Amino acid sequence: MKTAIITDTSAFLTDDIRAKDNVFVLDIPVFIDGESYIEGQNLTTEQFYSKMAAASDLPKTSQPSVAELSDLLETLQKDGYTHVVGLFLTAGISGFWQNIQYLTSEFDGLEVAFPDTKITSAPLGYMVEMAYNMTKTNAGFDFLVTEMQEIIDKTTAFIIVDDLDHLVKGGRLSNGAAIIGNLLNIKPILRFDNEGNIVVYEKIRTSKKAFKRLYKILAETTKDGDYQVYVIHSNIPEKAREVAYELEDKGFDVAIATFGAVIGTHLGEGALGFGISPKLN
Repeated sequence: MKTAIITDTSAFLTDDIRAKDNVFVLDIPVFIDGESYIEGQNLTTEQFYSKMAAASDLPKTSQPSVAELSDLLETLQKDGYTHVVGLFLTAGISGFWQNIQYLTSEFDGLEVAFPDTKITSAPLGYMVEMAYNMTKTNAGFDFLVTEMQEIIDKTTAFIIVDDLDHLVKGGRLSNGAAIIGNLLNIKPILRFDNEGNIVVYEKIRTSKKAFKRLYKILAETTKDGDYQVYVIHSNIPEKAREVAYELEDKGFDVAIATFGAVIGTHLGEGALGFGISPKLN
């Protein structure tokens, strides 16, 4: 058995995982003032936030290319791969997952699984890492897919955004909710729900109260097992470190990650996310 793992550039991947021979990444274009960029090729995360701040309009994203995925699967088949698991941006905020399901049965002799991850960013990168680790233990493909689904079912993320306009203009949050939030200084705690949609979880009046409440939510969410917690930020590294240290003092296993260009486009600068991923036994 020879297994490949495919993801996309919305995933936060370590350099080590990105360099693995059986890990492949599909590009998600980001458009800033009419120019197309691919993070990691002609755009760094730091450059993205700088360009977004100077742009005349909010950046936009596109889906990965279905044709590119099809070509990659064909190449993998020719290279002797027998199994492929694709872990992509949640179907809740992208139509890509629905558009590729037909590919799972297009290649004879190549078993393909595309579970809906219902997440993105660091938790998505964590899934890719766990899938890679399982390929190195010679785990059966059915077991690998089952384990991925267990991780998916127990993974979630909460987000506090500095400005709701990006989510509204990108179609990820209702305009009414944004108006109320901006006028009344409400800091909503957002969440990826069970379908992978970004929804308002709770509305809190100030940032200080929102973070205090979020710490309690994290404790409640992780009380049933052993979890990796990611503090994920949109170009606010000092705040991320401050929050990570506080969470570590409360007993959480914490890592810091950044929202790259794809997700940063929809959240804007100043967002802070909390990814919660279950550790495999």
